[in-house]
Amino acid sequence: MRRKHEVLERSVQIPTSGAIGDLTVPGNARGIIIFAHGTGSSRLSPRNRYVASVLQRVKLATLLLDLLTPEEEQVDVRTRQLRFNIDLLANRLVEATEWLRHDETGVGRLQLGYFGASTGAAAALIAAAQLTDSISAVVSRGGRPDLAGSALSKVTAPTLLIVGGDDYAVIDLNEKALKELRCENRLEIVPGATHLFEQPGTLEQVAELASNWFENHLHNERYMSE
Repeated sequence: MRRKHEVLERSVQIPTSGAIGDLTVPGNARGIIIFAHGTGSSRLSPRNRYVASVLQRVKLATLLLDLLTPEEEQVDVRTRQLRFNIDLLANRLVEATEWLRHDETGVGRLQLGYFGASTGAAAALIAAAQLTDSISAVVSRGGRPDLAGSALSKVTAPTLLIVGGDDYAVIDLNEKALKELRCENRLEIVPGATHLFEQPGTLEQVAELASNWFENHLHNERYMSE
C-alpha cells in the first residue's frame, strides 16, 4: 500500500502492441493524462516531460507513451512514414487507454485526458472520437488536428488547441480544424512562440494552459487510494 504522498513511477508496455510508456502517479491522483507525441519525437521529449511534471504537481497522473515500438521507430527513422500513419497511432492510443482501464495500479478508474503534440494531436482526437465515454478532455500542443479529418466532428471531449504565435502555417491548420469541432473548444495562441515553443517562457505558458484546462474538465471526486 502506498503512502499518501508517495509517487509511483514505472515503465509499462502495452501487451497488444508492444508500445512502451512511462507512468507516473502522484499520491491522491485525481485524474490521468496520456501523452501522445508526434513527428520525430519520443516519450523522452523534454517538452512533454516538462508539461507532465507540471500536471503531476496538481495531482494528475501521466503516461508518456511511445505509440511506435522500438523496432518501428528504427524503420520510421529511415522511411519517415509511420509517424504520419495517423490511424495506426490512434489505434495504439486506444489500445493503451483500454489497457490502462485494467491496470493493476487502479489508476484507470480515474477520469482520463489526452495531451497530443504534432501528429500525436490528430491521433488523440481520433481516439477521443472513438472513446467518447472515456475521455474527459483533450489538449493539443503545436498539433495537426486537421489530420484527424472527419473524426473532428465526433469528438465530445472539451478540446484546447495551443499554437505558437510565430507558427503561422500551423495556426491556419488549427483554425480550420476548430471549425469542424462540435464539442467545447478553444484556440490559444502563445505570442512569440515557434513550433517547438523553445522561446523563454513559452513552454511554461503551454503547461499552465494545459493544467488549467484539465483541472477544469476532469471533475473526478474519487482519488487514488493511499
